[in-house]
Order: sequence, then C-alpha cells, then structure tokens
Amino acid sequence: MGNILFAIATGLVLVSMIMATFRLLAGPTGPDRAVALDALTIISVSLMAVIALTAGRSIYLDVALVYALVSFLGIVALARYLERGLS
Repeated sequence: MGNILFAIATGLVLVSMIMATFRLLAGPTGPDRAVALDALTIISVSLMAVIALTAGRSIYLDVALVYALVSFLGIVALARYLERGLS
C-alpha cells in the first residue's frame, strides 16, 4: 500500500513539475517566470522528500532543506532585481 501511495505522489509531483515548466517557458512577463521558477523549486523539494521517504535515507531531507534555503535566497534576489534593477 505504501509503495502505491509513493508512486501516486511521485506521479502528481511530476505532472505539477511539467505544468510549472510550461509556465516558466511560456510566461509572458518576468514576474510570471519568477513565480514559475519558485514553484519549480518547491516542487523539487517535495520530490526530494518523497525520494527520501522511498529510499529510507534521511540525508536526502538535509539536501532538500539546504536546496530550499538557497532557492529562497535566489528568488528574493531575483524579485529585487525585477523590482528595482541591479543598483
């Protein structure tokens, strides 16, 4: 039963990743693309968590946490750039 739930979760995560990638590529404005990139990083973190649970390795959760923190800083920097420019 657990394997079926993990397979369903992985499938849903991959479908949402495809939809977010489409928004990233087709976004008409910069802020649309920034939101899609943020969504992709959140989806990637959730995929890492599902993989960690499936593999039974807690080190993957640490990797997901570090990736989430770095992506948060990157999105904040991107938002600042989109709002005010580099200066």
